[in-house]
Amino acid sequence: MHAFVVEPPAVSYLDVAGEGGRFPVRRIFCVGRNYAAHAREMGKDPDREAPFFFTKPADAVVRNGTTVPYPPETANLHHEIELVVAIGRAGCEVAAHEALDLVWGYGVGIDLTRRDLQIAARDSGRPWDWGKAFDRSAPIAPLHPVEGVGHPASGRIWLAVNGDIRQDADIADLIWSVPEIIAILSRSMALRPGDLIMTGTPAGVGPLVAGDAVTGGVAGLSDIDIRIGPRPVAIDT
Repeated sequence: MHAFVVEPPAVSYLDVAGEGGRFPVRRIFCVGRNYAAHAREMGKDPDREAPFFFTKPADAVVRNGTTVPYPPETANLHHEIELVVAIGRAGCEVAAHEALDLVWGYGVGIDLTRRDLQIAARDSGRPWDWGKAFDRSAPIAPLHPVEGVGHPASGRIWLAVNGDIRQDADIADLIWSVPEIIAILSRSMALRPGDLIMTGTPAGVGPLVAGDAVTGGVAGLSDIDIRIGPRPVAIDT
């Protein structure tokens, strides 16, 4: 067997609530504009748009309690609180009524977004990668297995910055439910254990600055708690 010619990357992972286990992260799928009020605040019509997806790399994951440096090449970093679905079984072309069988558990995440870069890409008809898929753009709290929390279909979802509530809604307001999201995504991608799905954010997204304390949650799951640090002088390599 041939040796790797460079050091292979470490496995990205998330903590599991209440135990020492780790959930390995394979891919991160994100659903765009999946709450009607947020779609409207972004200037889109939620009643006419089928769900669409974008991705983040696995190593964009940031675990709870981390300070996230303000990212480069942006002056408009935004928060987006989301329910996260962790996939534990493989599936392809799964029917909606069977989709929850693929779910290992749930968590709370923040889709950090370089909004200025995202909007510039959107208005140019280009991919969103530079606005969404940058380093440390996916802070996610410890995951909870289905055996402990069931399949949340309603409950408060919220985010606060320095103690001030900015996003406050209910996951029952998702345009496309978790089973529907999994079914639709599995038509195009063979889902595998370790995949995560960030299910979309409610209205109230807004800017973050260095020094901000960001907290958020979904009823019944562990809260997310991060800090935004200063922009680094040089990017880590």
